[in-house]
Amino acid sequence: MKVLDLRCAHGHGFEGWFASNEAFDTQLAGGLVECPVCGDTAIVKLLSAPRINLGNAKAPKESAASGSSSSSSPSSSNVPAELSPEARWMRAVREVLAKTEDVGERFADEARKMHYGEAQERGIRGQATPEQTEALLDEGIAVMALPIPAALKETLQ
Repeated sequence: MKVLDLRCAHGHGFEGWFASNEAFDTQLAGGLVECPVCGDTAIVKLLSAPRINLGNAKAPKESAASGSSSSSSPSSSNVPAELSPEARWMRAVREVLAKTEDVGERFADEARKMHYGEAQERGIRGQATPEQTEALLDEGIAVMALPIPAALKETLQ
């Protein structure tokens, strides 16, 4: 199994797992490797350090001069490391998907109904053409484009 560090043309970094370098090359040539953030298929493989198994190597001991105990060291806490911008984006998109109703191509109509009091206000998402979006904005209806990564449109395993 090869774990590769990858990046799309928009600078989003992510990791991909492949059976071999040849499997990666084949999938890349077939347009099957895409950025989980933006769906871009212009992917490049980044240089990565190999995993080195050091066997019985021991972690360096904390110096007594630091005066901190091992229970209060940052590495022993259960606080997750700071999330990358891509991870924060994916988390935000997942939250939007969980808290909104997908109205599909009826988005412009539903947004208008809510704006003019003909339907109950609620969080919605869906598709609108650029012309529909411009018309909604001209009417004073706030809308925002939110590209949803293809990876989030399918069932995650």
